Amino acid sequence: MKDRRHCTGALTRRGLGLAATGLAAATLFGTFPAWAQTTTSANLAMIGEPQSLDPMASTADLVSIIMQHVYEPLFTFDSNSAVQPMLAAGMPTISPDGKTYTVELRKGVKFHNGRELASEDVVASLKRWVDMTPRGKALAKSIDSISAKGPSTVEIKLNELQPALLAHLALPSGFAVIMAKESIANPLVEFIGTGPYKFRERKPDQYVVLVKNDAYSSRSEPASGYAGKREAKIDELRFIPVPNANTRVEGVLAGQYQFADQLPVESFKKVSTAPSATAVLTMPYGFPYFPTNTKQGPMADVKIRQAFQMALNAEELLLAGFGDPKFYQVAGEHFPKGSPFYSTAGADKYNKGDAEGAKKLLAEAKYDGTPIRILNSKQYDFHNRMALVMAEQLKAAGFNVTLDVVDWATLVQRRGDPALWDVYITHSAFMPDPMLSPPQLGDGAPGWWKTPAKDAALSAFNSEPDTAKRGALWGKVQQVIYDEVPYIRAGNFASLSGLSKKMKGYTPMMMPAFWNVELTK
Repeated sequence: MKDRRHCTGALTRRGLGLAATGLAAATLFGTFPAWAQTTTSANLAMIGEPQSLDPMASTADLVSIIMQHVYEPLFTFDSNSAVQPMLAAGMPTISPDGKTYTVELRKGVKFHNGRELASEDVVASLKRWVDMTPRGKALAKSIDSISAKGPSTVEIKLNELQPALLAHLALPSGFAVIMAKESIANPLVEFIGTGPYKFRERKPDQYVVLVKNDAYSSRSEPASGYAGKREAKIDELRFIPVPNANTRVEGVLAGQYQFADQLPVESFKKVSTAPSATAVLTMPYGFPYFPTNTKQGPMADVKIRQAFQMALNAEELLLAGFGDPKFYQVAGEHFPKGSPFYSTAGADKYNKGDAEGAKKLLAEAKYDGTPIRILNSKQYDFHNRMALVMAEQLKAAGFNVTLDVVDWATLVQRRGDPALWDVYITHSAFMPDPMLSPPQLGDGAPGWWKTPAKDAALSAFNSEPDTAKRGALWGKVQQVIYDEVPYIRAGNFASLSGLSKKMKGYTPMMMPAFWNVELTK
């Protein structure tokens, strides 16, 4: 399984389930041991078997979904995608130059082995995160030191500004969880965190069982997203691998599962009208987008990229990809209202579907009819369906178009060669901070976008550690994206899950969480 940032398949494991296949897991409830007879227990049907229970050893969503109940980070995201403290007592003190972060820890927080959380646990955990995870390794060159400055104080010193540092620490994917230092090993054999649930047992291909942590020390703030108060209201969580999507559907309808993740969109009506279950949409979950080759070929001309943008009707593309407006949003802003990065800058250029206007831009660019090669894969059905509609929109605007349909592994290989494509179709999970996705904002990603306007806008954005000020500066970056068209973001799409009507208090989130959730009789 790959890091989400590279979109090499992770999202179909958490996306709409449009291509969900596989063999049904043998889930025989008689196989649960005697200790499983608790007051309340929830059977949670997941898309498969977790490859690990170490959230630093894998960026797979399934690992994070399960183990976020066991481990907690210093910081997390609230319902508006703003960073909030979790194990940290509050937001860090940041030095005037933006390069030293001082984090005070909450007092009285205990690990599952009964020992109190201390700064040395945080230091050991963060150093492991830097050494092991893709995001940690990417930040390593910017980190001078991570050290304890007393029993409950941690200092992170940087050698260059990293305004997205807290977002990286908060992201629940290959995430920077805090472990009891004595449990740290490679591989982990003990899973000792501070979370509202404790690890009890794993039986491969049958279940992972977590049980309520009676000694859990919760935050007092109201619950919001992953932030605030967490309470284990269900005594036991059973995460059950069920690779076959239709088995997950039938299981939640029959009451065998209280939650079923990643259901096919075709099952929405069946689940939403069932007497015992309800359909849950998580929106936004992700977004399809189309990088352009700014280095070589026709799309190296910004005016031709602008014509490409003007020709696209995003609503038609999303309808082709997802089939029903319930499962997508036509949205020109890259972050939703409530996010610190919400901005409408440049959105007047989104979803134009203006063939005649595009033809004029092509004439001004002296476009010579060189084919625009759209690289896409049928392994993601919605990619290919959007590519087919895109081709027709571009032809209507005067583009010559060829569709290059390959398997996903070939697409990943070819997109690294600027001689082989002009546009490719991909998608990303919705990330709470702009610098977490998509990779085209960095240097060297397929598309090779690098211009003075990009550098100036991103430099200003990445030189500002204050989140509120960064929010305003993001609008200027978004404007440059619309002006120079390094990629086109089609809109947002949702994920679909099924939930028993006996389960109360569940909040749809990208990584399903089951604290603050209860089961009625």
